[in-house]
Amino acid sequence: MLIKPRYESVELKLLRFLNTRMNLSPKDAGYFLNLEKGYEGELVFDKWLENLSDNWLIMNDLLLETNNTIYQIDSTLISPDTIYLFEVKNFEGDYYLEDDKWYTISGKEIKNPLLQLKRAESLFRRLLQDLRFSFSIEAYVVFVNPDFFLYQTPMNVPIIFPNQIDGFMKKLNMRSPRQTNGTSKFVERLSSILLEESPYKNLPGYTYDQLKKGITCSKCFGFVTRINENNLICKRCGKLEKISEAVLRSVEEYRFLFPEKKITTNAIHEWCDLIESKKTIRRILKENFILMQQARSSYFQIPPSKGD
Repeated sequence: MLIKPRYESVELKLLRFLNTRMNLSPKDAGYFLNLEKGYEGELVFDKWLENLSDNWLIMNDLLLETNNTIYQIDSTLISPDTIYLFEVKNFEGDYYLEDDKWYTISGKEIKNPLLQLKRAESLFRRLLQDLRFSFSIEAYVVFVNPDFFLYQTPMNVPIIFPNQIDGFMKKLNMRSPRQTNGTSKFVERLSSILLEESPYKNLPGYTYDQLKKGITCSKCFGFVTRINENNLICKRCGKLEKISEAVLRSVEEYRFLFPEKKITTNAIHEWCDLIESKKTIRRILKENFILMQQARSSYFQIPPSKGD
């Protein structure tokens, strides 16, 4: 049973928007690609977890603070006696181990994911003690990309390779645990102390004038063009979308990037760029938002059921 779903981080969403509308620095572009690839890998692992019985409790992206240290656990499986912690990696290509250090096949040293796992496991054990809960803990680094290979792997390391995931899930399903009141209390207590967002964000600065205007594709994030009165099509992937849906997505993007700005017909008309008629923009906004009248101007507000 999925208790806490996975969502894109603020960092990933913002960098994805900016990557389409401006030229990121090489450092920011590399960071964005790492976040994107990591998130894709986590979604792959989520698909594997869907094969488990509903008796397992699943919590994703746990952002926690223990002993004044903030850390994240990609995926967590909870049963009445054991908690499984998973650090998910979407590495691609050949790597090797030497003296507890990890290298790409070209010899470039990378962060040791086993040390990252060990740190998270240690902090989580301390958290269980602080919360006065007793569970066994098993922690693993899971590699989900079938094109990953690790040379010189020692025996008995807490690693699950791509070709081992299916067998691991089958073993878990053979257990089919029955949840207890103690498990429910733990999940409730754990949920109450989760952090919403890490305070350590690597976000580049940007201004409205720096960003390219237009409507982007919901599938590949390329810019779209108009093909008839009601539809838009992506130049890059060919995805077709209704104008009204595309405008509403653009409003959400505008709100995300510029939360301090008001939603007005002129602002969204300029932001979307592609829609010639302001009347079309105003109609879509009136149908979906609340019109707030002022003496010399008006703006639109998100209905309570649709947002803030």
